[in-house]
Amino acid sequence: MENNTQIGIRTPIPSSIRTREHTYPDTRTLKTDTKQAEDQSKYGLLFAILETCFILIGMISIPLLIPHTLHGDATLRYQYITDFLHHGIVQSLHNKYSLIGPLVSLPLLYIGEALGQPVAWILSYNYILFAVSLLATYLLCKDRMDRGLLRKFLLLMITCSMFAAHLSSYYGEVFTAVCVGFGAMAIMIRFTSAAGWIAIVLGVANTPATLVGLGLLMAKRMLDSKRLRYVLVILAAGALIVGESWIRRGSIFSSGYDNDAGFHTFMPYAGLSGFSYPFFFGLFSILFSFGKGLIFFTPGLLLPVGKTLKDWRDKYAMNMYQVYSLWICFTIGLIIVYARWWSWYGGLYWGPRFFLFASIPASFALAVRLHNKETHLAINILTALVLGLSSWVGVCAVLFQSYAYIPTCMQNNYALEAACHYIPEFSVLWRPFVVHPHLQLDQKLYLAYSLLIFLYFMLPLLFKIYRQTKDAIFAFVASYTNLREWSL
Repeated sequence: MENNTQIGIRTPIPSSIRTREHTYPDTRTLKTDTKQAEDQSKYGLLFAILETCFILIGMISIPLLIPHTLHGDATLRYQYITDFLHHGIVQSLHNKYSLIGPLVSLPLLYIGEALGQPVAWILSYNYILFAVSLLATYLLCKDRMDRGLLRKFLLLMITCSMFAAHLSSYYGEVFTAVCVGFGAMAIMIRFTSAAGWIAIVLGVANTPATLVGLGLLMAKRMLDSKRLRYVLVILAAGALIVGESWIRRGSIFSSGYDNDAGFHTFMPYAGLSGFSYPFFFGLFSILFSFGKGLIFFTPGLLLPVGKTLKDWRDKYAMNMYQVYSLWICFTIGLIIVYARWWSWYGGLYWGPRFFLFASIPASFALAVRLHNKETHLAINILTALVLGLSSWVGVCAVLFQSYAYIPTCMQNNYALEAACHYIPEFSVLWRPFVVHPHLQLDQKLYLAYSLLIFLYFMLPLLFKIYRQTKDAIFAFVASYTNLREWSL
């Protein structure tokens, strides 16, 4: 009998056995995958702790550094809510600001008056609104989207947006922004949908001009869901607006803004009342003016994130593409309606006052671009530019709010107010480079904190850009440093 164990002769292996052998996992591969998962878990926990600490430091620092003052329209809002607390509804044609947002602050006013510090307590209202909205957003979304993306979003809202500048007084933009912004996320979840729509309606009723933005938001939601019932939302907001007008001003047609206008200056359309500004000039000013332009104050709106969010629709429980689309629709509505308003710039105020809401989609778009690992070189470069400008906006919002009140722009009945809107040297963003402000120790510490946040986001981005360009850079340098090709 022939011995099959001789050298050069192999016993055939049945195919079933070969198949079973080839399905056995490679032990080395398993160990490598396990180690990578452990590393990712370890680093993920480290980043989570670090980003949470950044968020807490920012939220603690802002109220300590920003000077809280009652000025401008905030003074009238405080007067309205104080009259309501002591006398109930006061009917007057001059009550032009809504009481819907201020009504939520009644407990603070009551406590403040009991302690003898009503103004100090009422000035904490917008900060509390902002803090509660961030907490609510986290609790609502932490199990429905990537927590790393969510933390980046919240951190950018605190440190790289206009929000900090709006937390120092008693204006109404914060209430509208957080109600509509948070509400747009809540309506995407079945058990919070009703609460989300209520928040949106209250936010819009607090600022009646945003009704156009609600119309676009509602139309987008109707198209996405193919349900007509969302028409009830805009009807509810409209009913609340006209109802308040009737109760507080005696007529459903009285807005309180009758003959409301600014001073006559050298600007061609200054001094006219109502929606008298040419739409074309208003649109360009809202988008591109140095002192109020959204391209400078909310540059995150320039970042393309639609395709990425569409790709993530099946990845997370919350459809962030739809949420982002609703935010953008509302922002477009704000631009459309305020482009014709005589005070499209929002008065002598830090930044584009009426467009605080735009900071929400801008911050989210920047968070998406920073969180996404697979991005083209051009997008990464644009993201780096947007991050740098957004970080500077956040620094100015906290440290340089006083530059909203430049004496040159206030003198002679605001004769040169437009300088603060259009001239870079008088813009609140670039004025610090002109006057070279002296910072106190606590301000320097916040500047260092802002720089740390900037580097935390920027360094990984720069590393990605380096990896994408190193071959081209080396080839370019090599072509000009080849000594053999040089001659006298």
